[in-house]
Amino acid sequence: MHIKKGDTVQIITGKDKGKVGEVTAVLPKKSQVVVEGVNIRTKHVKPRQEGESGQIVTSEFPVHSSNVMLYSTKEKVASRVGHTFTDDGRKVRVLKKTGEILD
Repeated sequence: MHIKKGDTVQIITGKDKGKVGEVTAVLPKKSQVVVEGVNIRTKHVKPRQEGESGQIVTSEFPVHSSNVMLYSTKEKVASRVGHTFTDDGRKVRVLKKTGEILD
């Protein structure tokens, strides 16, 4: 996948289009990512013990990785990602629009 945990991404489609957030979890088998403050759902939780009341919990749900683009906080622009090698031979991810190195 082109996205890793800790990356800053922008949502490019769906109800949260245009929102920017940090990736908190990556699900590579499903090709999904969980982004902070995006795709928030409410979930009704039943009480576990007698006498305890139920709750309504809001949490972030996964978004497909094709619906997000890496985001440059310096240039305030979303960009595709490319790969290149540094002088010492390390393979790094690079934003195509700005040339910013991510790794």
